[in-house]
Amino acid sequence: MASARNPLLGSSHVKYSKLSRRSSLQDDHIPLMSMGPSSDFADGNEFEISVTPTKRKFCSCCSVLWNGFKSCFVRKTVLRSRTILIGHIDIEEKYPPNICNQKYNIITFVPGVLYNQFKFFLNLYFLIMACSQFIPSLKIGFLYTYWAPLGFVLSVTLIREAYDEWKRYHRDKEINSTRYKKVQSDGSSRYIASSQIKVSDVLIIEKDQRVPADLILLKSSEKNGTCFIRTDQLDGETDWKLKLAVPSTQSMDNHAAVVNCGAHVYADKPHNDIHSFIGSFTMVCRPGVIEESLSIENALWANTVVASGTAVGLVVYTGKHTRSVMNTSHPSTELIGMVDKEINFLTKILFTAVMVLSFALIAIKGFDGPWYRYMFRFVILFSYIIPISLRVNLDMGKAVYSWFIQKDASIPGTTVRCSTIPEELGRIDYVLSDKTGTLTQNEMIFKRLHIGTVAYGVDTMDEISNHLRQFYSAPKEELVDLNSTPSRNKKVKATPKIRKSSHTKTVEAVKALAICHNVTPVYECDSDSSPQLESKVYQASSPDEIALVKWTELVGLTLYKRDLNSMQLMLPNQEVANYSMLQIFPFTSESKRMGIIVKEESSGEIIFYMKGADTVMAKIVEFNDWLSEECDNMAREGLRTLVVGKRILTQDVYYDFERRYLQAKLSLTDRALKVTAVIETLERDLELLCVTGVEDQLQIDVRPTLEMLGNAGIRVWMLTGDKLETAMCIAKSSCLVSRDQDIHVFEQVMSRTETHLELNAFRRRAPDTALIIRGSSLDICLQYYAIEFVELACQCPAVVVCRCSPTQKAQIVTLLRNHTGKRICAVGDGGNDVSMIQAADCGLGIVGKEGKQASLAADFSVTQFCHIGPLLMVHGRNSYKRSASLSQFIIHRGLIISVMQAVFSSIFYFSSVPLYQGYLMVGYTTIFTMFPVFSLVLDQDVSPSVALRFPELYHELHKGRSLSLKTFLLWVLISVYQGGAIMYGALLLFDTEFIHAVSISFTSLIFTELLMVALTIRTWHWLMLACEGISLAIYFAALAVLKEYFDPAFLVSVDYVWRVVVITSISCLPLAIIKYLKKRLSPPMYSKLD
Repeated sequence: MASARNPLLGSSHVKYSKLSRRSSLQDDHIPLMSMGPSSDFADGNEFEISVTPTKRKFCSCCSVLWNGFKSCFVRKTVLRSRTILIGHIDIEEKYPPNICNQKYNIITFVPGVLYNQFKFFLNLYFLIMACSQFIPSLKIGFLYTYWAPLGFVLSVTLIREAYDEWKRYHRDKEINSTRYKKVQSDGSSRYIASSQIKVSDVLIIEKDQRVPADLILLKSSEKNGTCFIRTDQLDGETDWKLKLAVPSTQSMDNHAAVVNCGAHVYADKPHNDIHSFIGSFTMVCRPGVIEESLSIENALWANTVVASGTAVGLVVYTGKHTRSVMNTSHPSTELIGMVDKEINFLTKILFTAVMVLSFALIAIKGFDGPWYRYMFRFVILFSYIIPISLRVNLDMGKAVYSWFIQKDASIPGTTVRCSTIPEELGRIDYVLSDKTGTLTQNEMIFKRLHIGTVAYGVDTMDEISNHLRQFYSAPKEELVDLNSTPSRNKKVKATPKIRKSSHTKTVEAVKALAICHNVTPVYECDSDSSPQLESKVYQASSPDEIALVKWTELVGLTLYKRDLNSMQLMLPNQEVANYSMLQIFPFTSESKRMGIIVKEESSGEIIFYMKGADTVMAKIVEFNDWLSEECDNMAREGLRTLVVGKRILTQDVYYDFERRYLQAKLSLTDRALKVTAVIETLERDLELLCVTGVEDQLQIDVRPTLEMLGNAGIRVWMLTGDKLETAMCIAKSSCLVSRDQDIHVFEQVMSRTETHLELNAFRRRAPDTALIIRGSSLDICLQYYAIEFVELACQCPAVVVCRCSPTQKAQIVTLLRNHTGKRICAVGDGGNDVSMIQAADCGLGIVGKEGKQASLAADFSVTQFCHIGPLLMVHGRNSYKRSASLSQFIIHRGLIISVMQAVFSSIFYFSSVPLYQGYLMVGYTTIFTMFPVFSLVLDQDVSPSVALRFPELYHELHKGRSLSLKTFLLWVLISVYQGGAIMYGALLLFDTEFIHAVSISFTSLIFTELLMVALTIRTWHWLMLACEGISLAIYFAALAVLKEYFDPAFLVSVDYVWRVVVITSISCLPLAIIKYLKKRLSPPMYSKLD
């Protein structure tokens, strides 16, 4: 849809330039604020947007090779329409199997993981360094000093990815092993796994069972061939959708007749539009050929749920051809966090420093002999400037962060499904959230009834029940027993208008709410004669409708039965009132109202009821002075309002309307306009009965969580498939849009000119105004003014997109990320949110009423929306700051020993001889310093309670100061100073034996590293002290064991001790003093809070 017209949405990282049409239309560009010539363009006139990569990928040849490797094993398929013979498999056609969420397969796993690792400059650099040790003239030390760290890094990565992929495999296996009934040719049924379902199979789907593939409804257990389904996993709407069986197969007696009918079903080619389907049903029988058209009303899409009865369906699409999968983006194989990218950039700077330093030493030494060989040996000697242990420690740190998240008692049930990007939680700028089931519990509760003179709230509902009992306590003419036969020929006498009491108004209002709806009661028992009220379940296309009918039942007026033509109400006195439904006018987003014409069987009275949005109904009902004020009051409380009215029709008026209405429905031209015009003749001067207020209950602590995110500098966008009015109501009730905040509702636009004018109107209000826009209007904006719209929307404090399809959600995420370069977090709970979750930098899935599909596809799974607060403010912040501190300290550890190597080489005639060899080098980066350095993953600057109480601390992370070029250069200066101080001090203080210089300098280096860890720690943990003690014990043990590197006699002398103490003090004491003075004179924000 939008992605086909807008190339902007298809790129992962783009830099935008001005919109331009193709060469024939280059001069037709209209500046946003100017009003030049404009025209409406056909869908075929695509726009081109010149894009420039924001960052060149290192080693693009590897990317080309990898894509070529994948193309050898992945065959591109062409989607075509299909004709299916019911119950017979076409062996010539190859249709895809069912759903798979795996990133790799058995062939691409190892090459894919290696590619994703070696496209990082750090790993590729060490691979080259390790391979160079096979060349004798370049060999510096032992092979294991280079290959062991690299092998360990790759092993850890392969094991972690294999474990994640294994979990995905088992999740898919669990889904694909779900068993369904398949109808055999003899009419019997057998169970088959979901993965065995093929196109042309006829399946039996029971109530509350999920549809495993895209089906055409052939037969329903309901006599009229109807079936209700829930589509919450597909489009996010919890409204039950009515589906119709194919009339020819619905009339068949049994399942065997359906399978053996010999009919063909034509289905158009697979696509991702969940609101359209084109097909036909053809069956040859004795009278001739029966051909019926098929539409969306006959289709059951995969991942929907049968809500009533039993459905028999023909499989037309499976696997990746289903609408559900085609609206789901594929899992990314490139889960790279911003910290990883920043560290990759720093390693390139370090590599440049290695090359410059090596060239400088060769230049000073002179370009004599094989200088290029000496220069490469220097590059290998200084390779520890880029520490391979950096990747190992960061990966292990991510595993620790993930463990902390899953063990946090304040967010129980949280699961980390992707352990490679926990630091991303600390860099989020935008949160894009679904509404239904994410911000709300999807439970509608009736809260308010206002009849003009009296308002009823939750505490006064018992008064309404009393009014109803009193009104129906005396026998009335219109009340009849269930088995009575009412008269149908009574005339309606005109009576003069009299002023009604509040008692009567209340009864009429409740009666209108009990009649004017599309709710159907369904009973679990099979008997039609004596249904039990306790086993009743309401079906409807809207949860609002169900909330109203449940409330009328609560106060005493119960919907007892309903079919296509009649309705029965159970009265408070246990009698039943019968009504014939003459006409129903369903709710549409354009009309914003629904109506029904009923005939009361006992009196013959014909009544037209209507309810709808206050903006529409205010023009339809009689003049009043309280409607607007009360609707505004309810809206401020976050309630969803409906205005209810009625009009009594005489038989002559109704018969005249019916004649004109049927005539309009048979019209072949402008049918919709003519039908609407006829209905509007009834919508005049309706008697205003009441205004209702229904609350969609929010998730626990949604308001404080959204407030916390706002204070943390995170902008929240709400993307929902619901109506504009519903979205606006929830935005207000959840405080996503504050009460004193202006709201700009982007009008419906259909052309470029309308979009241009509306954007200009929006621009004048943009900076401090919340935006609400429909998905269709957004599609037009992205087609013509993508850049301008995103720039304006990003200035808004909140954005709400309603009537948003799953594909559009993913497109918005991609567009926002590409345009702003910020980190995007997507939150959802349904299958319709999977595309958005997988397109974001960080995906959060909520386990809720809409299933676990979003939770399984997300990077992090939570049980409640309020858990996002601790997840970001505490764990995200700590993970980012810990990784920043850990990575810079490991770089410092490599830099300091490389500086010492440079000093040593420059003093000893620029020789390319290593200062420390063998086990000393391996031990320095591993057992001697590994535990204290890695213990930094336990460090924290503030407690979790402080981080939650002051979300402004999170706002600081957006600036990226914890890991920046400035902090990196500061650590470089520290490393140069300490490396120079240790090396020059050791060379000045040693006697005559060079081994003594090695002992003094190496011991001072180890002590310096341990002291620097202690100076870096902000909050001590007992494990940190243990790590420091264990490292010291290991090093002292190594001094006694590694006699070829140390002189045992010298180690126990006083000269050795005082020299080490002096050098270590010189390297660390000035830094400790500077840090203390800085903390006293310019303390950080977190220290002020504590």
